[in-house]
Amino acid sequence: MEGLTGSEIAGFAVGALLVCATVAAQRVDGLIATSQRTSLSMCKRCGDLRVVACSQCKGTGSVRKGGMFTSGMLDDIYESLGAETKTSNLVPCIKCQSKGRLLCPDCSKVR
Repeated sequence: MEGLTGSEIAGFAVGALLVCATVAAQRVDGLIATSQRTSLSMCKRCGDLRVVACSQCKGTGSVRKGGMFTSGMLDDIYESLGAETKTSNLVPCIKCQSKGRLLCPDCSKVR
């Protein structure tokens, strides 16, 4: 750490700030969306759509064979970078019956 210049330290600080902002962005967006829905008298979770994305398959309707602790994380990273999806190791989601969405637990039973 002796040979670092002020510009390099500032670069590390900006990089760390950007990583933190990237990690927190989804939560901040959710917080803002919830407050906007509340101010419009809408359901906080679904925005009066009465459906939410399945938590197991994330709305896709299919999950990887073997569960969460397989090499699927690497496949997810490659797919997010633009590689084609491998459909050979996908099975239908049991939780949502391959629909990718579930009824909103907050407002679907109210109406």
